[in-house]
Amino acid sequence: MTAAIDEYPADSGSFGAADLVDRERPLVIRGLARDWPVVQLARQSDTAFAQRLAELDNGTPVDTLLIPPQYDGIVGYTPDLGAFNYAHHRVTLTQGLQRLAQYSRQEHAPGLAIQSALIDACLPGFREEHALPFIDASVQPRLWIGNRVTTPAHFDAYSNIACVVCGARRFTLLPPEQLPNLYIGPLDFAPTGAAIGMARLDRPDDPRYPRLPLALAAAQVAELHPGDAIYIPPMWWHHVESLERLNALVNYWWQPTTAAGRSSDLALGALFHCILGFGALTPGEKAGWKNLLDHYVFGDGDAAAHIPAERRGMLGSMTPEQVEQLRQRIRRYL
Repeated sequence: MTAAIDEYPADSGSFGAADLVDRERPLVIRGLARDWPVVQLARQSDTAFAQRLAELDNGTPVDTLLIPPQYDGIVGYTPDLGAFNYAHHRVTLTQGLQRLAQYSRQEHAPGLAIQSALIDACLPGFREEHALPFIDASVQPRLWIGNRVTTPAHFDAYSNIACVVCGARRFTLLPPEQLPNLYIGPLDFAPTGAAIGMARLDRPDDPRYPRLPLALAAAQVAELHPGDAIYIPPMWWHHVESLERLNALVNYWWQPTTAAGRSSDLALGALFHCILGFGALTPGEKAGWKNLLDHYVFGDGDAAAHIPAERRGMLGSMTPEQVEQLRQRIRRYL
């Protein structure tokens, strides 16, 4: 049994950055983008929405996936996992919208998804009329458009706010600890770069994935319509279904920057390095390294509390110079 995602009370006034401070659970914000002009047009008709985007389109090619009808619009693999189940194209936004209009008249149409298009690059002028004031201006919004396409469970290492601007999307979110129950595909051969769950959430009885019902029992679900938004914390798995003939979403990813750089990018690289470094060790060695990582990285306590602050080195607050020295030291191990 799935649960509803927490919602920001619609009558509580303006939503802002303070509402996300230290938040570690997803949140639906109804009507966050209700006043955006394209949202108003989408409520009139798909045609009015598409025409406005075409007016703003400067002809910059965007990444577009075309999925054959037999895959039910699900982004993923061919049956033997030998290839991805879509063809990748670079077309203008207007060309993609025209193809979507054509497919809307077909009963068994291919899936089409315009992915992660940088709005400033392809729709100059859009951001002036469509902004979230509490999002830093340096965070570039991205546009996602398609028909009835599903992106299986995957995670982002960044904080994410996604605003539905046309159509409807159903978000199924699962906490990070559900990883073992989601049957994630290859990390180094993943559609659109993000490792995805191989089990279909609408087939909980698939014998290949016996732990999937455990994940579904922990799932949180919300359906969003034009103007609605959702906050997805870093590392939460999210499965996204686009429900209409034309669906569009604008999202914002951001992450904290530390003296060492963008922390999430460093963490993902560390995961890959850990797989390389620890994967072939004996069980005893793995247990020893797990203790070290728990103590120095993942533990709740301060592993350096007994060391004078000026002598903590990499265990303390590092200057940019110390970060660069540590980078040089790491390179010697690679």
